[in-house]
Amino acid sequence: MKNWAFTTIRDNKIRMDKWLTDIMGLVEGGYIYSSLFKHPEKGPKRYELILSMYPQENFRALTRVDVYMEDVPGATVQSAKFLATQGINVLNSVSLNGISETTIIWNIMCELNFAGEGDIIKERFAKMKADGDPSVSMIRYVSIKPANIGRMFRKESEGHVKEEIRHGSPSTFHSGTFDLNVEYGDILNDVEGTEVMIIVDPSSWLVSVVFFKPDTKLIRVNIDIPDCPGSINVALEPLAMENINLISIFSKVVISYQLMSLEVVADMKNSGKTLDQLREMFDSYLSEQNGIFKVVGISSLG
Repeated sequence: MKNWAFTTIRDNKIRMDKWLTDIMGLVEGGYIYSSLFKHPEKGPKRYELILSMYPQENFRALTRVDVYMEDVPGATVQSAKFLATQGINVLNSVSLNGISETTIIWNIMCELNFAGEGDIIKERFAKMKADGDPSVSMIRYVSIKPANIGRMFRKESEGHVKEEIRHGSPSTFHSGTFDLNVEYGDILNDVEGTEVMIIVDPSSWLVSVVFFKPDTKLIRVNIDIPDCPGSINVALEPLAMENINLISIFSKVVISYQLMSLEVVADMKNSGKTLDQLREMFDSYLSEQNGIFKVVGISSLG
C-alpha cells in the first residue's frame, strides 16, 4: 500500500484526502494531538509535524495486539470478549482476512495498565488454550507488543537528530483540514503555497507531515521496469550518478514476472541538470539496458 501523498498548503491549512482520513480514522469534529519537530541543517527536511488521535502522554501505554482467529461466525465476538475480560481497552482497530475462509487477523491499538502485562495475558491465553477452554476455542493466537510510538519523541542525545520544538494543544479536525494557525502560526508563517509530504503509519495510526527546506527541488519520476531481481537498482542508478537524493519509492507489479511500475520522489537541488536534461539522460541510459525500461514521466513537485 502506498502510504504517502503530496499536498499544497492553502490558507495555512493542511488538507487531507478522504483515503488518508479513512485509513487513519480521522473524523470530522474529532480531536487531533500534534507535535512539531525541527530537522538539522543537513538534509532536505525542515520541519516535521506528527499528528495523532492519542495524547502524547499516553504513548508509553499504547500496545499493539494482533488476534488471529478462525474465519467463522462468532470468532470476532469471542475475541472481543476475551480482550474485555483481560481489561484491554481497545482504541483503533482493523480486521482483515489473512487466508480466506481460514483465518481472520484483528490488528488493534490498545492501552494496557502497566509494562509487562502483555506477557501475563499471553501466558494466560496459552494456559486457556492448553486446558481446552471453550471461551477461546475460535482464537488461534494472540500477539502483544509495545507500540513504541514514543520512539519518535526521543531527544537527540538518545539517538535522534530532530528536535521537538512544540507540543500542541488538541485541535479540532474540521472540513478535512488541520489548521496550522491555531498552534503553529508563529513558527510556520512562511509555508503558504509550499508542497508538503504526508506520510501515514497505519500500524500506529499516526500521520507525519514533512515540510521541506526552501532550496529543495522535488521531482517525481515514473518508470516502467522489468519484474525481475536487480531492475530497481538499474532504474535508480542515474539518480545516484547525478547526486539526486531519494525521498520515497513506490513499486508495484503490473504483469507478474514481466512488468513493474516504479514511482520515485527525489530532491535534485544538488544536480546541475534541468528536468529536460535529466529526462534525456534517463532515456539514453535506460535504452542501453536489457529488458523493458521506460521513463513514463518526470515532473516537478512545487
